[in-house]
Amino acid sequence: MSQKVALVTGAMGGLGTAICRALAQGGYKVVANCLPNFPPKDEWLAQQKAQGFDFAVAEGDVSDYESCKAMVAQIEAKVGPVAVLVNNAGITRDGLLMRMAESDFDAVMQGNCKSAWNCCRHASPLMFRARQGRIVNISSVIGLTGNVGQSNYAASKAAVLGLTKSLARELAGRGITCNAIAPGMIDTDMTRALPQNVTEAILQAIPAKRAGTPEEVA
Repeated sequence: MSQKVALVTGAMGGLGTAICRALAQGGYKVVANCLPNFPPKDEWLAQQKAQGFDFAVAEGDVSDYESCKAMVAQIEAKVGPVAVLVNNAGITRDGLLMRMAESDFDAVMQGNCKSAWNCCRHASPLMFRARQGRIVNISSVIGLTGNVGQSNYAASKAAVLGLTKSLARELAGRGITCNAIAPGMIDTDMTRALPQNVTEAILQAIPAKRAGTPEEVA
C-alpha cells in the first residue's frame, strides 16, 4: 500500500522539523513546506537526509490563497493527495499596542490564522474524496491566556482555536478530524529570540520550570 501523504507547513524551523521526523517515523510520506526561494532549504534537506529522513519539499506562501492552492495541487500531482495536514507555519511581530503598526497586526493574522484557513480550504476537498483525513493546527497557550506585547499573536492563535472547533464540526461527518494543540514555551529559535526577562517570567509560571522541546510537541 502506498504511503499516505502528510503536509507540514513552516516545516523547516525547530518545531516543524520535529513534526516532520515524527510523521516520517510513523510511516507517512512527508512533504515539508517552506516559502519560495527559502535560503536554508538545501542545507536543511541535506541535514535531514544525513540523519535518514528523505522529505519532499513544497514551496509556497501559505498565507497567500492562490499560492497555497497551487502548492496543494502540485503536491497531489507529484506526490499524492494530502491525507494529513499540520498547520505549523507562524510568525511573531511583538510590540505593545500603542506602538504596534497596523502592518504588524495584519501580517501576524495573515501568517498564523489565514494560512491555516487557506491550507484547510485547499486540502479538505482531497480528504472529502477519500472520506478520511487528519488536520492538526498548531495554536499556542498565548491564544488562551493572552500576553503583554503580543496582542496580534494572541488574537491570531485564539482565532486558530475557533477555526479548529468550527472545522471539526463541519468535517467530522466525512471521516475528517480537526484538532489543535496549544504549546506553551517551547525551546526553538523563535523563543530564544525573546528578551531574557520575558523568558524568565514565562519559565517561572511553568510548573516544571523549563521550556518544552519540539520533540515533546511532535
